[in-house]
Amino acid sequence: MGKIDNLQDIAEFARQVLDARTQAREQALSQARRLTRHSAHAIRAIHRNESSTAQENLDEARKLTESLRNDLIDDYPDLYFAGYSQDAIKEFAEASLTRALVADEILPTPEELGVEYAAYLKGLAEAAGELRRRCLDILRQGYSEEAERLLGCMDEIYGVLVTMDYPDAVTSGLRRQTDMVRGVTERTRGDLTTSLREQKLQATLEETIAALNDHDQGRNEND
Repeated sequence: MGKIDNLQDIAEFARQVLDARTQAREQALSQARRLTRHSAHAIRAIHRNESSTAQENLDEARKLTESLRNDLIDDYPDLYFAGYSQDAIKEFAEASLTRALVADEILPTPEELGVEYAAYLKGLAEAAGELRRRCLDILRQGYSEEAERLLGCMDEIYGVLVTMDYPDAVTSGLRRQTDMVRGVTERTRGDLTTSLREQKLQATLEETIAALNDHDQGRNEND
């Protein structure tokens, strides 16, 4: 066979390398799916005020995030930075930031969460959407200062994201997420304004009715 006598050896080694890579990818996909699921369960628990359930899911999500990084970052960095891995990690960042924002706590940093900055910022953007959902839940019971606080958080988030003027290739599409934050923030502002007006109108009506009732009662007593 001459100069290609070593072809079979090369092919065998290639199979070993690709087998290992395929196994690493399949494991990463499985971890990413579980990470996304735990993050979603955490957010649902946050909205239901089930703090222990939320924390349990966040703890599991953190373990999976650490596992993804430890398993991939050295030998398969391209799999770690692949869309499915970073999207799942972004979901963990979103859930962690949503919990902190709703609880009015100091935000965890990307380093504390063990996530990349691009995933962190996209998670922050999506957390703003969860704050809108929280505001709407609150407004069903009427206007409150808590809803105003959450709107203020949304404003702050947008104010930061809009300054991240970098190519999408660097931020993994953050610009589109920033536009989403602007939209949900303005809609939420409108909802709060409407709720406040309705509450003031209701209070005025109640005061007017009470005054009329007092007036009628006074007339009846005089008669």
